[in-house]
Amino acid sequence: MPFRQHMGQMAARTLAEFPEELISDIYAVTFRIDSVDQDPRFPYLAIGYNTEAEAARANAETADTEPWESRWNYAYFPPSGLEGVRVIGHDPAHDPVGSDLHRQEAVTQGLWYEEEDEDCLSEQEQDERGEALAEQFRELCVDLARRLHEDGTLVGVLGRPLPVILYDMFDPDEMFAMTRAANPPDLVTEFLSEDPQAQSQV
Repeated sequence: MPFRQHMGQMAARTLAEFPEELISDIYAVTFRIDSVDQDPRFPYLAIGYNTEAEAARANAETADTEPWESRWNYAYFPPSGLEGVRVIGHDPAHDPVGSDLHRQEAVTQGLWYEEEDEDCLSEQEQDERGEALAEQFRELCVDLARRLHEDGTLVGVLGRPLPVILYDMFDPDEMFAMTRAANPPDLVTEFLSEDPQAQSQV
């Protein structure tokens, strides 16, 4: 099975695990892109959600914070939006199947390296391979969110179209670009209202 297919299947399974009693209160699905021990060879995706109740709580507890921040900034997300419901990708502890598939594909692409390869690869070569793996994974996550919209999975589970908010813990500035690329425009209008790039073009 291709790694991409595995990620799609696991994402759909994760959405189905969202608590049924909270479905009507969920206003966003969250995709946190990260890696094990900050190693780009081991990228993973934590899929979760945020609710209206949690956003209201965060706003009430942070009186000096703008409403947008408490609603859309991942720094204010509860555990359900940070740790998520399930971790998928190259995280052997949480997704051993995905880990094996990702490693196999990285080997085939000539991007994988082991610790013992450090004597053969320069630091620059290791960095280049790591950057390529990280970029591939980000693109996969954006495409995964887009497909969840297109194939009806999100609406089928949540009963209505909702935005998927993507954020990369190693490149926070990409949050707006990734989320814009992954969602129908009408679903992310409020979220993108604080996009510095869009504001600079006004």
